[in-house]
Amino acid sequence: MIHLTNIHKQYGSQVLFRGASLQVLPATRTGLVGANGAGKTSVFRLMMGEEEADKGEISCSKKTVIGYFSQDVGEMSGRSVLDEVMSAAGEIVAMGARMREMEARMGEPMSDDEMAALLEEYGNTVDAFEHRGGYELDSQAKEILTGLRFSNSDLILPVESFSGGWKMRIALAKILLIGPDVLLLDEPTNHLDIESILWLESWLTNEFKGALLMTCHDREFMNRIVSRIIEIGNEGATTYGGDYDFYLKEREIRREQLLASYRRQQEMLSKEEDFIAKFAARVSHAAQVQSRIKKLDKIERIVLPPEQRVMKFDFPVPPRSGDDVLHLKDLGKEWQTAHGEIKPVFSGLTGSIRRLEKIALVGVNGAGKSTLLKVITGQTEATSGEVLTGASLATGYFSQHSMDLLYPGQTVFEAVQETLPLENIGTIRNLLAAFLFQGDDVDKKISSLSGGEKSRVVLAKMLAQPLNFLVLDEPTNHLDIQSREVLLKALKKFEGTLILVSHDRHFLRSLVNRVFEIDHGEMRSYEGDYDYYLREHEKHNI
Repeated sequence: MIHLTNIHKQYGSQVLFRGASLQVLPATRTGLVGANGAGKTSVFRLMMGEEEADKGEISCSKKTVIGYFSQDVGEMSGRSVLDEVMSAAGEIVAMGARMREMEARMGEPMSDDEMAALLEEYGNTVDAFEHRGGYELDSQAKEILTGLRFSNSDLILPVESFSGGWKMRIALAKILLIGPDVLLLDEPTNHLDIESILWLESWLTNEFKGALLMTCHDREFMNRIVSRIIEIGNEGATTYGGDYDFYLKEREIRREQLLASYRRQQEMLSKEEDFIAKFAARVSHAAQVQSRIKKLDKIERIVLPPEQRVMKFDFPVPPRSGDDVLHLKDLGKEWQTAHGEIKPVFSGLTGSIRRLEKIALVGVNGAGKSTLLKVITGQTEATSGEVLTGASLATGYFSQHSMDLLYPGQTVFEAVQETLPLENIGTIRNLLAAFLFQGDDVDKKISSLSGGEKSRVVLAKMLAQPLNFLVLDEPTNHLDIQSREVLLKALKKFEGTLILVSHDRHFLRSLVNRVFEIDHGEMRSYEGDYDYYLREHEKHNI
């Protein structure tokens, strides 16, 4: 369907691809992986024709319909949510209009040749219209929007009234509606809650019949969807036949094999070079020396790819808190809307958090999870009830909002130094290096950082403090899979108490030992891990 053959691509002095080849075949489900900056987004842009290769060939049938979802959704305004999504299917709507025109013409007198040509065009148009889901377009648009957690009343609202995260969902719905032959998804789960992720997972598995190529930081989502991995890096593309977990194991096996071959070759080269150096001046060995020199010149040297940089850190041992960390007593919260209306979020929440517990806070989007964390950390006041904190509690709070609290004019170094005013430069640089800020990176302005880089700065600032209670609201957003794994390992070893919100099921499944669920304004406690919660939750909803 889409073939990139012997592609060369360079930006200034940075070489992304040198003779790289990859292909997207019909009905394949492929994950695209690689370090930040390796060239994953460039692959999408090359396939879409938004960029051109310096050398090489990109081939794709003109009839192939490609849908591309990126993190840059562009401007949306002037339409309702439903109309905005339907606008993506303009070509399909035009097919329907053309069919009606042809149907009207069939009732008019014409020659046999004209009728035959009209019938042939009509048949081709009907086939294409059916293939693209034209007859179910309106109902499918509503089904997709419902799956992405839009209510019926949302569908008539103007798109400009929605936040950036919800606009991303609208953009995703537009791509899914057109039913492309090839679907390119760049981080589709970034702004979705668990319920929306589960729906998208089901839709891609059961409804979508085309080929899929996607990047995704959600490990479980990748494992459930893809059966093939293409790794971008070292100026090339390497294909693995399997899911993401298989890729990790196979990549390690291949690297060990390459390392073994490299060592054998280095040992052989060393012996040959020693022989040449020892006998180069002897006339009696001249022929042997020249033969070995020619042999070495013909050998293709094995080059080891550089190790991928990942975060490396552990939380410091925190001071001990009291055994009772937190108690919620009849907690309630209401928000006042811009129109003066009172909107209840939750009420009567009661529960306790004990030392060393690692708790997941779950619930549908809008249930009040982030609001509860803000109340717990004193970011906002409860409307009713109270939060009783235990002795010797040192709390750290991470949210997307805390990223906004970073001062844009500061450098990365200054932002962390602000938290550690008494530490020397070396200590701060070592801490930043653990979060992938090395060399000149520490002098980058906060305003120039990506979302993932800002997340790492906030985490570094938290690590610098002796905290025994961590409150984390979507800490994995913007972090790649490798960084998520490092954070997961650090949190598993963290010798304090933790409550977090996350839509990463692998993260929750591997970490938490207790679950709080907010549902319709009330809170239930599940005294077990995330899998236990899922089983019990399913029983309650049968």
